Amino acid sequence: MSEPRGTDPQGTEPRGTEREGTTQRLPLLEKPETDEGTGPGRPAPQAEAGGEGGRAGRFWSARRVPAGIVALLLLGLAGLFLYDIVSVRAGRPGMSWRRDLTRQLAERPLDDTWVLVGAGVAAALGLWLIALAVTPGLRHVLPMRRTHAGVRAGLDRDAAASALRDRAVEVAGVQSARVRVRRRRAKVRALSHFRELDEVRSDLDAVLGDAVRGLGLSRPPSLSVRVRRPGRKE
Repeated sequence: MSEPRGTDPQGTEPRGTEREGTTQRLPLLEKPETDEGTGPGRPAPQAEAGGEGGRAGRFWSARRVPAGIVALLLLGLAGLFLYDIVSVRAGRPGMSWRRDLTRQLAERPLDDTWVLVGAGVAAALGLWLIALAVTPGLRHVLPMRRTHAGVRAGLDRDAAASALRDRAVEVAGVQSARVRVRRRRAKVRALSHFRELDEVRSDLDAVLGDAVRGLGLSRPPSLSVRVRRPGRKE
């Protein structure tokens, strides 16, 4: 008699199952590649032609504090004048300060000292507001290169200075370093306790030049490196 199908030769367990103490290898499922993102074997997206996804301009500040102060002052002044006008319309005399102000403006000549001082203060305040309106602000944020048109990134100056300082102290002979990063220049002041100063300065120029390029800034700052010996302890 032939053996029944689906059982082992002893007929004790069905075929296709594993005995106790053994493992079974399962097939690996490959993640399908999609148009969005990357999948196995799919190359990383490349930067757009020219390495620029758009003009990397500076970040603009919201100017909330100056705008709030100006709005509160204008609101208070407008409310005060509105109250005085309503009071006059109701048959009451106007505020004394408004009558005095009107009389002073009518009687004082244009070359009076107080008139000139008031005009100077008003002009300075207006120029300050215009400067706030037309300048971007956020000077502590350095714009980075744009590789995608819809993405903007910035790097804080303190973070850039910390990265450059960490690279500087890795140079042989550098005991300590101070780094200040500005929009157009990065100043590095290092103390060297051994090796020739010219050799340390040359190594710092090379290492920090690569570090500045590695920050990915749209306008890499120029380097200013100075190396000296530590002062004597008294």
